[in-house]
Amino acid sequence: MPSVPTLESNASGGARAPAAAEASLEGLRTAVRAVASQLGATPDGLTLQRPPRRELGDYSTNAALLLAPALGEQPRAVAQRLGEALATGLGAGLDRFEVAGPGFLNLFLADRWLAEALGGVLAAGRRFGPRVAETPQRILIEFVSANPTGPMHVGHARNAAYGDSLARLLTIAGHDVAREFYVNDAGSQVRKLGASILALARGEEVPQDGYRGAYVEELATALKARSEDPAELGRAAVSLVVAATQRSLQAFAVAEFDRWAYESALYEGNPSPIDHTLELLERGGHTYRSEGALWLRTSAFGDDKDRVLVRSNGEHTYFATDIAYHQQRRERGYGRQIDVWGADHHGHVTRMKAAYEALGGESGELELLTMQLVHLMRGGERAQMSKRAGEFVTLDDLLAEIGVDAARWYLLARSHDTTVDLDLDLAREQSNENPVYYVQYAHARIASILAKAGEDRVAAALAAREGFADASLHLAERELIEWLIAFPAEVADAAARRAPHRVAAYALELAQSFTAFYRDCHVVGAEPELVESLRIALCVASMRTIARSLDLLGVSAPQEM
Repeated sequence: MPSVPTLESNASGGARAPAAAEASLEGLRTAVRAVASQLGATPDGLTLQRPPRRELGDYSTNAALLLAPALGEQPRAVAQRLGEALATGLGAGLDRFEVAGPGFLNLFLADRWLAEALGGVLAAGRRFGPRVAETPQRILIEFVSANPTGPMHVGHARNAAYGDSLARLLTIAGHDVAREFYVNDAGSQVRKLGASILALARGEEVPQDGYRGAYVEELATALKARSEDPAELGRAAVSLVVAATQRSLQAFAVAEFDRWAYESALYEGNPSPIDHTLELLERGGHTYRSEGALWLRTSAFGDDKDRVLVRSNGEHTYFATDIAYHQQRRERGYGRQIDVWGADHHGHVTRMKAAYEALGGESGELELLTMQLVHLMRGGERAQMSKRAGEFVTLDDLLAEIGVDAARWYLLARSHDTTVDLDLDLAREQSNENPVYYVQYAHARIASILAKAGEDRVAAALAAREGFADASLHLAERELIEWLIAFPAEVADAAARRAPHRVAAYALELAQSFTAFYRDCHVVGAEPELVESLRIALCVASMRTIARSLDLLGVSAPQEM
């Protein structure tokens, strides 16, 4: 494979490249950093990106603009020096370079370099992806955690898809990831659910602050004559709702949770986790009593006011149990905790971080990610979701209408902190306008191409990859290879930014690039044989990478459509 160097100064003060690395996007990025380091320093913010237009090269770096102030030189002069050093190091792998604008360095890679990069993708096989994190972390992700007082609605579905995909991303990045669902099975809401069920069973009006809807009637039928105690009825109903939630999550292709944590367990033991946590806070001098209640000095840690932990009647607040739950997780050895919360929890972020710090934790160890709302579009109108009124669309309803793949794609295709308008009509379309259909169809098309070529020819094509460096590449082949080698960085970036939507965007771009390649480049039967082999190999790499991208989103990669 061509050299991608680290550099050393030569006798004349220039730079030379004795060491080599594989032809890959990361290798190219390493070479640019090495050259920058030899000329001065490796500045923060150094980038290597694909320029907006093909005529500007394959990749462009801002290294010279960042180095120039420290070197006391003009950025364009620094860019020229960087380009010359890279040309020496990359040799035949770099066709040419150009200095553009105020000092950007644009790199034009040779066909040989890209062909060798494709060879690296193929050699990695199903291991192709981001490098394992240098310092893997033990991470707990708590997500969904829907109140067990009713079925999962589409808002919960977005939380489930996001948390599941984020766990997949962090796992592929090399972290030790655990998934947890927190069940609020204690407190007044459970009793209110029981009271609602009891009223229906007696043929009475549901209490004004109770729960309504067909699901409550179904619970009342299932629990008929079980008990006259609202609290006991509520607990029994919670068990049924949790079981239904587990079935819905399984149907939604959410991987099994490692632990289902119950709020009621925080009151068990001597001392109980909640008593233990309150004792720690008191010992640290962070609590005080006022008006008969126990307060936490969250204002000392950035909150706008102090918060009640135990009411004057002796009842613990939800905030107190949440603190105990987070402390319990910390004591279980999770150095990083990620909570995926609903939009209605936005106001709880500062106070929870304050409590975490009061217990001795570092604020940065606790990530509280707040999802935004889902607007389910049907016939141009938004369906309302009010759980207690019983007017909501369940996850099961959504899956019955558009299926698992479309539901997960559309719930993940936008950043978690932006609102989603899920267009049911578009999600059902089998057309190029429907992105999930488009990406899946690209995968199925490749499967068809490879089936046409036959297993023996595909195996021969993959075995011929060492000869790809001698091939002349079509522009569409170059574009496709550049999208393929971007996969490790895209996934690593998505994991670091907690942004599964970036994988969805990448998968769509890759599918579009493959479609352009398929339009412009004949595959099976192409001549000479080396060209056919390279194109078949490109199909294999594309198919694997599309499938890997879809799997990170929890979306299937069909063999035929």
